[in-house]
Amino acid sequence: MDKYKIAIVIPAFNEEATISNVVQSVKEYGVVIVVNDASTDNTEQEAIGAGAVLVSHKKNKGYDDALNSGFIKAKELNCDAVITFDADGQHSPESIEKYIDLLEQGFAVVIGIRSRLQRVSESIFSWVAVRRWGIEDPLCGMKAYHIDVFDQLGFFDSYKSIGTELSIFAANQNMKIAQQHVKIKGRQDRPRLGGRIFTNMVILRSLWMGSRKY
Repeated sequence: MDKYKIAIVIPAFNEEATISNVVQSVKEYGVVIVVNDASTDNTEQEAIGAGAVLVSHKKNKGYDDALNSGFIKAKELNCDAVITFDADGQHSPESIEKYIDLLEQGFAVVIGIRSRLQRVSESIFSWVAVRRWGIEDPLCGMKAYHIDVFDQLGFFDSYKSIGTELSIFAANQNMKIAQQHVKIKGRQDRPRLGGRIFTNMVILRSLWMGSRKY
């Protein structure tokens, strides 16, 4: 694990209940960058107290813009690769070591595969993504990218893709992609995207935008 300097980027909006434990569970693997997306609770203080590098938004910009800010900070810190990780405690830290191993083997992107998809729209997205880009679970929030992938596109997201654009771009450019099964724990509070109907609409819009662009 010495070959790469790893950044673990965690977007966070009002995650004071979980962020400290999440940061502490992953900091042995690299520099932890928490992007506080204008939280109104104690997310910022909890993240700093746990040892994270903090990036703060004065206004709430959303999941994709938070990740973009995290990638920019990772570049400033001369990191070679970024692993995206959720702040709600759903992702398993034990998977990180395998992600790093795959990066060291020369994969440009590592994409997590969850054991089950929660929404109809996610299943539709997955069905299209497998056939079009060879990606089984494009909406899994735990992914790893060599920083060169970010450099080639020039940004993380341009159309509110729910974290899918950069991996779709990599697939479209025939970059070397690994897919790794990951354990996902249940989220105890409300999903970040909102209610069921709204969330399905957001996911299907992301699929439509990605299909048009790539």
